[in-house]
Amino acid sequence: MTLHRWLYRDGRPNLVAKILNRGWAIIHSSGIFPNWLVTLEVVGRKSGKMTSFPLALIMLNGERYLVSMLGGETNWVRNVRAADGAARLVHGIREQVLLHEVRVDQRAPILKAYLGIAPGARPHVSVNKDAPLSEFEKIAALYPVFRLEVVK
Repeated sequence: MTLHRWLYRDGRPNLVAKILNRGWAIIHSSGIFPNWLVTLEVVGRKSGKMTSFPLALIMLNGERYLVSMLGGETNWVRNVRAADGAARLVHGIREQVLLHEVRVDQRAPILKAYLGIAPGARPHVSVNKDAPLSEFEKIAALYPVFRLEVVK
C-alpha cells in the first residue's frame, strides 16, 4: 500500500493526512507557491464553520477547474454541493467563487490535465497520466470536476 493510499484509506483522510492537509492549506493560501496550489474555503454542511482544503487548480482553455482526487464523497465536494457552489479560493488573495459541476462527458481532458500537475493525485486515480483521453472518459463519472466562476 502506498503512502498516499494509506493516508486516504476508504476515501477519507486519516489523522496524519488531516494534519498534513491543514498545513498545506495554510501554505497554499499564502501565495508563496505556484498559483495552481490553492486553498478552497467552504462552509461545512454540518458544522456551519468555514473549512479549508488544499487543492490543485487546473487552467484549461481559459477556464479554471478543481478536481476531487478521492471522488464525490469527500468532505469538500459534499460541502460545495450543500453550499450550492458558494466558496472562497485563497492563494495570496481571496476570491469569492461559485463552483459549477462539470458534466461527466466534458471531464476527460480536465482529468488528464489535472494528473499532469498533481502528482499526489496519481495513486488515487486508476488511469495513468499519459493514457489516451478515451481512458479518462471511462473513469470520468468517478471524479467530480468543478469550473470556477468569480463572484463580483
